Amino acid sequence: MRKIALPTDLSENAFNAMEYAVALFNEPAKFYLLHAYADQIYGPETLDFSDEELENKKQLTAQNCNLILQPLVKKIQEKFPGSKHEFVVLPHCGYLIDEINYLIEKENIDIVVMGTRGKTNDRTITFGSNTLQVIKLVKCPVLCIPESYPFKKPKKLLFPTNYMIPYQKRELQLVNDICSYYKAETHVVYISDFGVVSKRQKSNQTLLKTLLDVERIHFHQVAVSSKTNIINDTIEKMDIDLLVMVNSRYSFLESLLVDSTIDKIGLHPKIPFLILQNYIRN
Repeated sequence: MRKIALPTDLSENAFNAMEYAVALFNEPAKFYLLHAYADQIYGPETLDFSDEELENKKQLTAQNCNLILQPLVKKIQEKFPGSKHEFVVLPHCGYLIDEINYLIEKENIDIVVMGTRGKTNDRTITFGSNTLQVIKLVKCPVLCIPESYPFKKPKKLLFPTNYMIPYQKRELQLVNDICSYYKAETHVVYISDFGVVSKRQKSNQTLLKTLLDVERIHFHQVAVSSKTNIINDTIEKMDIDLLVMVNSRYSFLESLLVDSTIDKIGLHPKIPFLILQNYIRN
């Protein structure tokens, strides 16, 4: 059974991402609704709290979170009657990244699904601060869902790559599972003026051919220009439903995330965005 983490700040964007995840992974899965609320506890006003007062505030916050999270599960179940999914509610007094990574390791989570933005919903940016931190720092794939994006069966995936990254089989298997279930095409785009020449590139390309549905994978090469323009244009021209990229040391995506230039440089996908982390796990 696939295990899916759904971090939520209790916003509409988070609930929309939750709906998308439940619809996407239609086979029986286990969903963990995680709300990390340490930021709600440790504010300036608590500096003078006694240990007892602080503990009371923690307990009250946990109770309030439960009162909100449980109805979310019921609401989801009403939208998907007859599904065999399991839901676990996890209000934790901790910080988001710590709690997600702890959950990933403890439960062997397959994927994290969340909205591109949260409660603040600043529409001048593509990704909210929490989402960016999750993309950068968690140890498993992250699927980001744009605001109010309705679920539709993915039919075309875009996978830009330079074939230099040693993909993880477990992560590629996740991509393949989605493609196989929905009979979706994967369009692998190599942005370069040169052919696939190095042994590393050839080996990684072979791995893609081996682990992804060979009948529905298509390889393209595009001359070098603005990578973001190529990605954005390809999404529009080919009617892409899901963008897949790998976040790894020295990768194009990492350069955007580290420099916080993902908005300045113009990578603003309006479709779900799956980030593979290239993180080795059992």
